Amino acid sequence: MTETSDASRDLAGLVVPSAGSVVESDDPWQPYRLLDAGGEVVVPVAEYLQDLQATGRPATTQRSYALALLRWFRFLWAVGVPRGQATRVEARDFSRWLQMVAKPTRGGVASQRRVNPVTGKSGPGRQYAPRTRAHSETVLRGFYAFHLDLGTGPLVNPFPLARGRDGERVRAHRAPTAPMRFERSGLYRPKIARQAPRRIPDDRFDELFARLPSHRDRALVALWVSTGARASELLGVRRGEVDAGQQLVTVVRKGSRALQSLPASPDAMVWLRLYQAQMDGLVETEADGPLWWTLRRPFRPLSYPAAYRMFQRVNAMIGANWSLHDLRHTAAYRMARDPGMPLTDIQWVLGHAELTTTQLYLSPVPEDVIASVLAHHRRAADRAGEPAVPTAPGYRSESLDVLFGRGSA
Repeated sequence: MTETSDASRDLAGLVVPSAGSVVESDDPWQPYRLLDAGGEVVVPVAEYLQDLQATGRPATTQRSYALALLRWFRFLWAVGVPRGQATRVEARDFSRWLQMVAKPTRGGVASQRRVNPVTGKSGPGRQYAPRTRAHSETVLRGFYAFHLDLGTGPLVNPFPLARGRDGERVRAHRAPTAPMRFERSGLYRPKIARQAPRRIPDDRFDELFARLPSHRDRALVALWVSTGARASELLGVRRGEVDAGQQLVTVVRKGSRALQSLPASPDAMVWLRLYQAQMDGLVETEADGPLWWTLRRPFRPLSYPAAYRMFQRVNAMIGANWSLHDLRHTAAYRMARDPGMPLTDIQWVLGHAELTTTQLYLSPVPEDVIASVLAHHRRAADRAGEPAVPTAPGYRSESLDVLFGRGSA
């Protein structure tokens, strides 16, 4: 199919089959592969994933990129356009299609975007979220830029960079005296609303922690919420990378892949020791062996999906929808609320490249603001001594005192 116009492609009636798949392999050189409908490896994607691996991207990143590319290839297969012949029209139509269609569902039940009454977080909606679409645009623009440099793709990137208001190319050379302007990175990249990180309140965390069923799970959650490590970073810790005497756990940082020792709370180390005593003699104890294992035979190293499902089961017990990453946010908020801890120390613990990222945790959370404003109203009422308006006929003044917290019942 050649380049088409708006009128010739019916996106409303377009059916995109769930052809192809992303599969995990045991080959460390190719941890994930994108397969077409016939089960064959999509070579251009394999080459791109190899380039990502060469630049130090972990296997989890390669997986997320492969899934974004799978959506794009399914769209191209449905409209009958070869990968190397895709134009801006296909990129534009794909961006429109991604905004309007419902996500594939498991079991045929579509999810609805509702706000969880416990956490205040909205659940996944029927359609692709703006962050998913922004990630997709970034991946596809990088994919075609890679093949454009190799000479194995179209002569023009279907996902172009946005141009300025005066038509100037983004990141084009400018005079040193020219003013800097805000630049969007991609023409079809949606705007992302900046949201404050969500933490777990202390009372809710205690309720959740009490529902954890094993010493392993308590050790994991206590370490996540005290070290501020990412979920994948802590799950990758080796047995010999724990120094109980110094209360340190050494992790491999997600971005830089550097080793960093993170201090943990005393109770986290106690739960860890109880877990290790429980597993003594059941799993390997070599220093370079995994620290975290499944609790049922045959014992296997604990994976991220398994840890995620464990946390979701505990969430379901109290009707919450917190994520593992919210534990990292909770650790950051707790440290940021400590007046004796400098912000630069928090930046080091979290592994942030920019201090401005760490500063997000200084912003007030809604529940704290609500409590502060209610306390302000109580103080104002106490200073006034009497209600601002006279008591209406038919109401007892002592009942109003109880209702508004004035005096004793």
